[in-house]
Amino acid sequence: MSTNKKLLIYGLAFVATLAGFYFFLFKGTDNWKSKLPVLSYVKPFAFVNQQGDTVRQEAYAGKVYVANYFFVTCTGVCPNMNGKLKTVYQAYQQEKSFAILSHTCQPEYDSIPQLKRYCDSIGADGKQWQFVTGNKLELYNMARESYHIDDPKNNVGDINDQFLHSQFLALVDKQGRVRGIYDGLKQKEVNALKEDIGQLLKESDRSSFVNNIFGNSPR
Repeated sequence: MSTNKKLLIYGLAFVATLAGFYFFLFKGTDNWKSKLPVLSYVKPFAFVNQQGDTVRQEAYAGKVYVANYFFVTCTGVCPNMNGKLKTVYQAYQQEKSFAILSHTCQPEYDSIPQLKRYCDSIGADGKQWQFVTGNKLELYNMARESYHIDDPKNNVGDINDQFLHSQFLALVDKQGRVRGIYDGLKQKEVNALKEDIGQLLKESDRSSFVNNIFGNSPR
């Protein structure tokens, strides 16, 4: 066998070995995928849904979910935003690891029965897509400090005089990390949201030792 052929065989063997090494090194992690940035971490919460049940952060562990804010009597932004969000819901309705969590920004008016009627009116199942209310300050702090869909600088004056009206959607991964923010009124961004949900659903529930070394920051 000629020297050139030997060098070619050795070179191909080296490349194959190197490829195999990286495959097994990253197998079971998410580092080989194109990754969305980690924008923030969702803080613990406890709100009440349209059924009157308490909804806590733990219920969303291991799930990818979209968080947004609306109010029942809104006639402008909210119907448009939730109409587009419904197409996201329909696209992943059969995916058990996906959910939507819609928070009222008018807890003083949006009662549990009103949330239930609203949920029914848009054809949501009430389990995969839940509508929650709670303490106004806690709701607003979640929007500003966890989901980053409202400017924290808006937190001025008496909370009773504040009004949060955001069209933005926050995408949260299985580890409770916000990985994207999208304009819920723009179809192009809603389409991007759908694609990114599919990407996050493929990620593991929690990072491994190798994952922490090469990629994700520890929580």
